[in-house]
Amino acid sequence: MISEPTNNLENHPDFVFVKPQLGENIGSAARGMLNFGIAKMVLVAPREGWLSSQAIARASGASSLLDEARIYPDVESAVQNYSYVFATTARRRGLVKEVVTPEVAMNKSMRLMAKGNKVAFLFGPERTGLENKDITLANDYVFIPTNPEFTSLNLAHSAVLLAYEWHQRKYHPIQPSTKEKEYLASVASKMVLANYFIHDLEGTGYFKPENGIDSMKEYLRNLILRMDMTEGEVKTFHGIRKALSGRDE
Repeated sequence: MISEPTNNLENHPDFVFVKPQLGENIGSAARGMLNFGIAKMVLVAPREGWLSSQAIARASGASSLLDEARIYPDVESAVQNYSYVFATTARRRGLVKEVVTPEVAMNKSMRLMAKGNKVAFLFGPERTGLENKDITLANDYVFIPTNPEFTSLNLAHSAVLLAYEWHQRKYHPIQPSTKEKEYLASVASKMVLANYFIHDLEGTGYFKPENGIDSMKEYLRNLILRMDMTEGEVKTFHGIRKALSGRDE
């Protein structure tokens, strides 16, 4: 007989829904999340009136996730305290990131969380998906393999599939490797570093031509934000920039 693993609803990655359009989808997602032990929901700029009777009905007993949902105005503020962020996306973008399956993502999540890191999964709006500026804040893409002739997945379906994969890890836990770094730097720390680098480079003529400046800055932010750095390594990079600039900040 397979024994039911101990349920710890505090130890799990958080699901972050960006600009969700329909309260019914949020309610359905909450129900599926709680089925598989994901007990915290984060919402970024949800549509006004999202907490509707339809959302509560679709949650079907998981309305506590809706009541206790943390709400933020933008993605950067929502994920700033996480050490590792996965972006779910239906297609690859122009940003260089590792593409992983839900199984691989959850294995990595368990290893990271076993060492004390906070992990989040980003889900985009139903109609448009995540924007590049949001994906820049993530370390990896999560791609859910589907029928290539019909790839459309409902927001709640994606959440349930990933929550199920997390629950499976409870039966087959992944042991953290001693070679892996322990406490990774937060998104906020890496964003500060990226912005300082951009500020340092703005007066050097590095960003050119004029019509390519925005994309070059986005590329640099993406480069830094997807790096698996500890807080100590972030401080080392700050020291390098200060030494090169001759400033003592």
